[in-house]
Amino acid sequence: MRVNVTLACTECKQRNYITKKNKQKHSDRIEMNKFCKFCRKHTLHRETK
Repeated sequence: MRVNVTLACTECKQRNYITKKNKQKHSDRIEMNKFCKFCRKHTLHRETK
């Protein structure tokens, strides 16, 4: 079962990306280093509700 998840920047709290994940294999929250266009640098992005 794949679900859409939203990724938010940990520094400015903006929601920048939408991706999919398999909830059966990965039940914990996703963390990725992505580019934030508001901070203008690569920052850690975490899955939000």
